[in-house]
Amino acid sequence: MPIATVNPANGETLKTYQAMDEEEIERRLQLAEATFRTYRTTAFADRARLLNRAADLLDEDSAEIARVMTTEMGKPVKQARAEAAKCAKAMRWYAENAPGLLADERPAESDVRDSGASRALVRYRPLGPVLAVMPWNFPLWQVVRFAAPALMAGNVGLLKHASNVPQTALYLEDLFHRAGFTEGCFQTLLIGSAAVDEILRDERIKAATLTGSEPAGRAVASTAGEMVKKTVLELGGSDPFVVMPSADVDRAAEVAVTARVQNNGQSCIAAKRFIVHTDVYDRFAERFTEGMRALKVGDPLEEETEVGPLASEQGRADLEELVDDARRSGATVLCGGERPDRPGWYYPPTVLADIDRGMRVHREEAFGPVATLYRAADLDEAVLIANDSPFGLSSNVWTRQEAEVDRFVRDLEAGGVFVNGMTASHPALPFGGVKRSGYGRELSGHGIREFCNITTVWHGA
Repeated sequence: MPIATVNPANGETLKTYQAMDEEEIERRLQLAEATFRTYRTTAFADRARLLNRAADLLDEDSAEIARVMTTEMGKPVKQARAEAAKCAKAMRWYAENAPGLLADERPAESDVRDSGASRALVRYRPLGPVLAVMPWNFPLWQVVRFAAPALMAGNVGLLKHASNVPQTALYLEDLFHRAGFTEGCFQTLLIGSAAVDEILRDERIKAATLTGSEPAGRAVASTAGEMVKKTVLELGGSDPFVVMPSADVDRAAEVAVTARVQNNGQSCIAAKRFIVHTDVYDRFAERFTEGMRALKVGDPLEEETEVGPLASEQGRADLEELVDDARRSGATVLCGGERPDRPGWYYPPTVLADIDRGMRVHREEAFGPVATLYRAADLDEAVLIANDSPFGLSSNVWTRQEAEVDRFVRDLEAGGVFVNGMTASHPALPFGGVKRSGYGRELSGHGIREFCNITTVWHGA
């Protein structure tokens, strides 16, 4: 895949870039290693000052970088500005909270004595250069939620971003440099996917984090396992959105529309499978379909646009295949389902009903504005349908019954359970999944400690 900005709203190639050669990659690896030796000894206060400055600059650049993101991958520009603001918020959160999250931990005095020590503690130390392989769908947020905690922990980062968002990738490197971080603290590698394996095998790279497809995750995990290096993987998701009879059905249907089409439906944590109790199924289906049908599809640079184009022509083709397979297998198309006759890689908000387990859309992630509707006879069947997926990233549950909430929290196979609301990420809350959605956690204290050497310090009596 070429490294290029191709506007998904019209298919026009705007900028192309040459991949870095081996000499430049080597220079950057050397720089990362050398920078880490000194950056790792800096004080939290100094790191926080730099990260807060990066947040301030990002706020100043918000309108400009939002247009760049929209032009590169098609998200509505209002959502792009919100993404930039969220990144600045996360930077400030880690700048403020990292010292407490990584403070020395001291066991109970009785346990210290029992171990034969006069004193003992646990200290969090940085690992070194971390390779981040990141996707295009949230081209700022995916990177910042790695970079902010990694930099505050004393690590340095090398970013291999998706090849269709090179301008955003270069902006991030420039942002951290303008904020005052030494050049080697955060570097962008303009390389293709084929170059990742060799870089990950380099002894100077100490760990890796990847957000992306399941095949990409397998490849990185395989190499990292062979090299005995720590990895965090956030892969696909096919999140359930369960609606029970006690729920505010109209509100659930309204939120369901946003939960499905956020970021043009190209979000791992977007709700994709809508599992509705039979007592309220018809009402929910009607309201939800009305909402999906009413969405404004158009130029993502226009303020009133709610759904823009998919990020790539191949992405739209993949989505069409899932819908066509479901239709051939007996699914009912309640709205959408046909490619519009216009330039760009648009696909309409689509609702599919009468889904069965043999359809590809039941097993595979629909990465675009396509929702599937399921009817559940009771709570037990709702849980069975929700868990009948290879993925387990997050989940949404709508009910006013606390006993039902307890059951869902206990039984749903997911990294998150959001009750009476849609899944969202926040710097204070851990983010990640189970099953084929990956392993490890980003954000919160759990995320910042993923790339730390958790060190036991023991002093004899």
